[in-house]
Amino acid sequence: MSSEYGTDPVVEIAPAKKAPAARKAPVFKPKSAKKKSDTAAASHKRRNYNSYGTFVYKVLRQVHPDTGISKRAMDIMDSFVNDIFERIASEAGRLAHSNKRQTITSREIQTAVRLIMTGDLASYAVSDGTKAVTRYNAGVLSHG
Repeated sequence: MSSEYGTDPVVEIAPAKKAPAARKAPVFKPKSAKKKSDTAAASHKRRNYNSYGTFVYKVLRQVHPDTGISKRAMDIMDSFVNDIFERIASEAGRLAHSNKRQTITSREIQTAVRLIMTGDLASYAVSDGTKAVTRYNAGVLSHG
């Protein structure tokens, strides 16, 4: 900031003193561990890619053990499962909100499935879901 007589004098502020740092325990690495730079694939870091592919493949093995699936077909199945999941989750959220509830329970999921899916598909989905919840609760109660 300047005044009518020139510039204001520069005021130097001394740096604040740092508190002594807490002493950290040394980290010991085993000698057999390789450094990242030693490996050939050091520059290729794996991306975090979530997919239902492994689960779709397991179900395919149960239904048709001798049938395979192409990568493109698996991508389509992954998109399908993601789409159905989003639809059910958003419908269950709307149901919980309309009933002034904060929690989505199996009841909201069941109602959402009945609303989104049609006919026999909804019946099979509800019966399989009920069976899965019953099996889960039986496992939790026996271990807890």
